[in-house]
Amino acid sequence: MKFNLKRKKRLQYLVAISIISIGLLCVSCKETSDSSKNTESELIMKINAVQQQVMAQGNITKEEEQAMLSLCSIMSHDDGLANYSPDNRMILKDAEIAPVYNGCEELSEEETMKCFNSKVSEFIKQEFNLSVSKSLNLSEPNQVDVFFIINENGNLTGMKVRDSEVTIQAEILRVLRKMPVMKPAIHNGKSVSVLCSIIVTYGNEIEIEAVYIPERPNN
Repeated sequence: MKFNLKRKKRLQYLVAISIISIGLLCVSCKETSDSSKNTESELIMKINAVQQQVMAQGNITKEEEQAMLSLCSIMSHDDGLANYSPDNRMILKDAEIAPVYNGCEELSEEETMKCFNSKVSEFIKQEFNLSVSKSLNLSEPNQVDVFFIINENGNLTGMKVRDSEVTIQAEILRVLRKMPVMKPAIHNGKSVSVLCSIIVTYGNEIEIEAVYIPERPNN
């Protein structure tokens, strides 16, 4: 049975995605230990297996295509928590003055923190594409822990999303990468990087809860 032109282009595109993913894995892991390289090889084998399955079955669902695109989106940025370890990083709650989001200027220390939490939550809820979570058809809302760093320049980096659907991880990271630059947190009169944590509840709606964490999360 012959494929139509549209299906052929779609399959070629997916094969290209698989190849790019493999390349990204090789680049990101080129300096790992021997044991890590073994893990990398297993991942590459799994990616190749997915590619072969796609070619064998001849087509994929929209959900499968979105999952593959989401995975590529996650892998294509080098701004994860594991890649950011500044010496002067501290927990958000320990900083004397929280990062100052636009619109939170000239407030007390306590009000600055409250305003920061409110603005970050509002931004994520506004930017999050609800169709991503609605497409999962969840029987009840799910929660995921999200971590990020606002560095000494006020930029958001060092992101990590705990285990969740790959499409949700990609969407949360997409939104976080759009977060505006802020005035950095201040401690002992100096700009410092702060580790922040939120809980995202997703389903037919999105809810955000700010949380203080006692230590750096495991990778």
